[in-house]
Amino acid sequence: MVDRPHILGLILAGGLGRRMGGVDKPLVRLGGRTLLERVVERLGPQCGAGLALSANGDPARFAGFPGSVLPDTVPGLPGPLAGLLAGLDFAAAQRPEVSHVLTVPGDAPFLPADLAMRLGSAPGDAPIALAASGGREHYTVALWPVGLRGDLRRALVERDERRVGGFIARHGATVVEWPVAGVDPFLNVNTPEDLAAAAELDLKPRPVSRASGPPLKA
Repeated sequence: MVDRPHILGLILAGGLGRRMGGVDKPLVRLGGRTLLERVVERLGPQCGAGLALSANGDPARFAGFPGSVLPDTVPGLPGPLAGLLAGLDFAAAQRPEVSHVLTVPGDAPFLPADLAMRLGSAPGDAPIALAASGGREHYTVALWPVGLRGDLRRALVERDERRVGGFIARHGATVVEWPVAGVDPFLNVNTPEDLAAAAELDLKPRPVSRASGPPLKA
């Protein structure tokens, strides 16, 4: 069991947003608020150690973010694993109370309110807890022990590992499934069409998302 005070939330915002015209997707507005504001609103209360943002470039563009903005600690190796390593390194150096980092993408406006609780209480001995919905695993929505940072650095620097799924498979994960009740709680806004669809969903009343059966072991 990993409880709230020992979890740091890490929002991954390092994507180039090519399908959205090269913009910072977390700063795109949905219903008058940025996607990042929506992610913060949903994730913040679940993480007792606060939030951090994985993003390269000028951090001033995220001036309103309520936490540290973390550039990659391994230059020249872009991607979610590099962002994860930055978060694990930050937790190890700055937040000794943190045992786990919970990652989410910065363009997922409908994250479930029970994300940290269910991942933190996932059964089994696998070190990683991984979210899934609609039968699809979401590799960037996961709870990671800080103790993985050494092997993750070796994977990036020595083995040139870029695939999040490959790193997860090597260490093992417990997969926790969420139901899709009107809207996928892990919907990503990758294109203008996704944004339009999310705007329509945002206007519709949705039932409370409840677990559908026990978590699955990967």
